[in-house]
Amino acid sequence: MHFPFLPRPAHPPVADGETLLETVGLTKSYAGADGELPVLSGIDLTVRAGEIVALLGRSGSGKSTLLRCLAGLLPPSSGTVRYRGTPLTGANPGTALVFQTFALLPWLTVRQNVELGLEARGVPARERARAADQAIDLIGLAGFENAYPKELSGGMRQRVGFARALVVEPDVLMMDEPFSALDVLTAENLRGELMELWDSGQFPTRAVVLVTHNIEEAVLMADRVVVLGSRPYGTIREAVDVDLERPRDRDSAAFDELVDRVYRIMTGRPKDTRPAEPPATGRPDPDPDRHERRTVANTPLPTASVDGLSGLAEMIAHRAGRCDLADLADELGLDIDDMLPQVDALDLLGFAEIHGDDLLLTEDGTAFAHADVQDSRALFAGAALDVPLVKLIANSLSGHPGATVRTGFFRDLLAHHYTSEQVDRQLETATDWGRYAGLFGYDAARQEYRSDEA
Repeated sequence: MHFPFLPRPAHPPVADGETLLETVGLTKSYAGADGELPVLSGIDLTVRAGEIVALLGRSGSGKSTLLRCLAGLLPPSSGTVRYRGTPLTGANPGTALVFQTFALLPWLTVRQNVELGLEARGVPARERARAADQAIDLIGLAGFENAYPKELSGGMRQRVGFARALVVEPDVLMMDEPFSALDVLTAENLRGELMELWDSGQFPTRAVVLVTHNIEEAVLMADRVVVLGSRPYGTIREAVDVDLERPRDRDSAAFDELVDRVYRIMTGRPKDTRPAEPPATGRPDPDPDRHERRTVANTPLPTASVDGLSGLAEMIAHRAGRCDLADLADELGLDIDDMLPQVDALDLLGFAEIHGDDLLLTEDGTAFAHADVQDSRALFAGAALDVPLVKLIANSLSGHPGATVRTGFFRDLLAHHYTSEQVDRQLETATDWGRYAGLFGYDAARQEYRSDEA
């Protein structure tokens, strides 16, 4: 679709399959307490006309940072970002962004919000009003041109965000978790309508780059899923082509198989490793030196509470100590990725192991799931002392009754390896785990750990 009363884009049209965007050796770092803190490293990515690319990864994998580098909003620390073969030196003229948080100006009407990009490009008032109305109609908001954002539901506000991005006819539409702030039904409806527009040829953009943490959403929408890993910084683990016909059937075996494959890549587990039978005894470890190599830098804590990981352990125990994660997620009405922090926590503590698509409780995990409160805490304490950050806090207090250590000490140590937001999450999880285990106490008012409450 083209808005005929607007000036045509300066660039010539491109055929499907031609490169619109690419990165070569892209690295992005931020200044930290101990020099540069890498977020992305060695990213080689190509976005072609006629495709939807999903950037999938957990929190901290750098997917939103990569999106902003593609949009020219963040300069790379090294490497290059090219749009139509030309290295970017500022904002990318061929992209438009849709944000998670809507980012509407509350004092402007729907039409005025949609016109913002056109106004910035110097389009005359009459032409931009006509183009805005056409985009508003395209995205299903006809009749709300003069409404203000406060009058709209979350889904309708996000439609305004889409109309504002599409009206400038970008080569590449970039979406940063655009459905995550919406309720499930609204997100599903808006996602479906956008895909119908894309498939109908009415979408006034040549490619889409979608950032998401939702595996099913990525497989449902994308032609290619690029999985980013985050240990110790963002790299591309693998790109998966999605060759399923649209509209895609979530209930098909092929869809489930792709979701499972992407899940295995995202969790960093080898493919096709499901054993014929679960381990009968003990906690087999193919890498006996791994605990010796664990450090605060390379062993980030997943954002999982003790209650959350305990609940997952109990559910698995009720299923004979073994379950298919996709099936369990379906039973609970969750996406698989919603459960990843708890899965990672059980794995880190040695309470569970991932084999293919299945999660299996170890002998220790089975004992933990069935234990009473006191025995559960004792088992958890032993496992938590294998976790570097928890062990660091506990050891800093050990042997000194009444000792205290301010959280600032640990913040400074972690700041050498993590961003400030990541530091907060690491300490929150370590505090939750250590207090439950009885390894140390914590005074929130004084912001300090204490040994005499352990």
